[in-house]
This record gives sequence, structure tokens and C-alpha cells, in this order.
Amino acid sequence: MKPFTNFSSRMAPLAINNIDTDQSIPARFLKTTTRQGLDQQFFCDWRYDAQGHPNPDFILNQPRARGAQVLLAGDTSFADIFKQNSLKNSLLPIVVPPDVQAELFAAAAENPDAVAKIYLVNQTLTTPSGRKVEFPIDAFSKHCLVEGVDELGYILQHEARIAAYEARRVGSIDTLVSP
Repeated sequence: MKPFTNFSSRMAPLAINNIDTDQSIPARFLKTTTRQGLDQQFFCDWRYDAQGHPNPDFILNQPRARGAQVLLAGDTSFADIFKQNSLKNSLLPIVVPPDVQAELFAAAAENPDAVAKIYLVNQTLTTPSGRKVEFPIDAFSKHCLVEGVDELGYILQHEARIAAYEARRVGSIDTLVSP
């Protein structure tokens, strides 16, 4: 994984509430052991018709969405499973108050080139108007994103300390069971 860096991006507005995880990546595509090709299955049932042709009305198929790194969603909350899966895959789900969400949608509607700025270290989002809004993220997820590691990568960062602990623990167990 790449370390998460601060960035500025145009926004792709998807004003749909209660998007479930089976819409974002339909379960039939989750039989893979890699992330290869998942970008093409992202919102597959909304992005493509039954013959596999792009739906021109879906925001991610429109030219204004190309290159956008911020997807504005309707509801201002995330289901726990979606949130955790997103964080594990270097996607940062940000919840903002309803008035900020409305401001972001209005800015994107008024100007398709409007830019939002994300600063993970400071945990702030800056709207196109310059308004700074803090967002919550747990310390562990933030660390993993900033360092560019997943859970296993985090554990491997502590491999020497874990080995030293295990060596001490095994030595103390041997002392307890030795005659």
C-alpha cells in the first residue's frame, strides 16, 4: 500500500442515500484474492447496462468524474463493515455534518472543477469555499493509512519486538516446567 498523502481533488457527486456494500462492489466480484480489476467492478450494476455498456447517466461514467478522488455520497454515515473495509483498502471514509455535505454538493453542482482538500494528519477537509472541517478517524487506521501499511504490515513493523517478547516468554515457560 502507498502512504496516504494529503491531496486536493475535484468531487464526483453521487446523491444517493444508504448505498450498501453490495452496490459498491457486488459480491459476485469478491471471489478474488487481489484488488486487480476491482476498479472496473466499482458500482458495476449502476455503471453498466445488462450488455456491459456504460450508463452515461451514472456520475462515474461522466467526463467530470474522471480523475476525481473524492466521491460525495448522499447519507452522512457509513455502515461499520463498509467503513472498516474502506480503511483496510486505503480509502478514507469521511463523515461531515449535513450543512457541510450540502455545501460540497452545491459547490460541485455550481462548478464541476470545484476542489476539496483532504489533510489526514490534521484530520481536516477544506471545502472549495475555504471552510475547514475536522473529521474523526481512529488512531490505528490513521497510522496505517499514513504509513501505507495494512494490519499485517503494522504487525511486521514490530517484528523485532515481538520476537524478543516471544524469546523471553519461551524462556520463562521452560523455567516453570523444567524439573
